[in-house]
Amino acid sequence: MRLKLISCEVFTREMDHVVARSPHAIEPEMLHMGLHDLGASMRPHLQERIDAADGAGYDAILLGYALCGRGTEGLRAGMTKLVLPRAHDCIGLLMGNRQRYQAYFNGHPGVYYRSPGWIEFQTPGQILDQAYATANDKIGDRSSREELIAKYGEENGNYLFEQFNAYRRHYSGLTYITTGVASDDSCRGLARAEAEKEGWVFEDVEGSLTLLERLVNGEWDAADFLVVPPGARVCGTLGDSIVEAV
Repeated sequence: MRLKLISCEVFTREMDHVVARSPHAIEPEMLHMGLHDLGASMRPHLQERIDAADGAGYDAILLGYALCGRGTEGLRAGMTKLVLPRAHDCIGLLMGNRQRYQAYFNGHPGVYYRSPGWIEFQTPGQILDQAYATANDKIGDRSSREELIAKYGEENGNYLFEQFNAYRRHYSGLTYITTGVASDDSCRGLARAEAEKEGWVFEDVEGSLTLLERLVNGEWDAADFLVVPPGARVCGTLGDSIVEAV
C-alpha cells in the first residue's frame, strides 16, 4: 500500500523506527507538537493537511494522533479513508494500549508524563507562526519567566509565569516512558532532573511501539483502530471505543 502519515512530532523518533520497518510505502509528515496546546482548535490545521493529501493516490491517510483533547474530533475523510488509533492521548499510544494506560493512571494519580519526544521537541518559549497563535495565545504557557518579564514587565511577567505553571502544583510524580529510541538515555536523565527540581517522585516505565507499528503496517483491527470511510467524520464517544466514524 501507499500511505500518507500525518503525525505529531512527539512521535518523531518512534515513527522513524516503525516506518523504516513497514512493508508499505509511507510518506511521513510531522506537525509541530505545539498544535496540541490549541486543544480542539488544532482541528482546522490537521484538516488542512488531510485535504492536501486527499486525492494524491494514497490508499489511506494515517493519523499519528489520539483523540487529543477532542482535537481530532470532527476531522473529515475526503476521497481517502482515514485511520487513527483508539486512544485518548499520546501517553496511551506510547504505552501500547489504552487499557494499560488506564490501569497505570488509576494507580498513579497526580503524575506528569514525559517521553523522548516531550523532552526533545517541547521548546520553552518557542512560538508557532501566527496561524497557530490563537486560543488566547495558549502557546504562551511554554514561555520562561525571563521571556514573560521581558515582554510584559516584571510584575506582570511574574504573575503570568505563576499562572501558566500553577498546574504543576497538583502533581506529585513524573513518569518517563522508555520507548527504546537512541535518545532515551539522555532524555531520561533530563526527565529525572526535572522531577528532582520539582520535588516529584520519579518513575521509569517501559513503553511499547505496538500501536504505532500496527498503524504503519496496515494492521487496523477494529478493537484498536478507527477506519473512517470517505465522506465520514471522526466523533468522540464516552465508551471504551473512544472514537467512532459518523
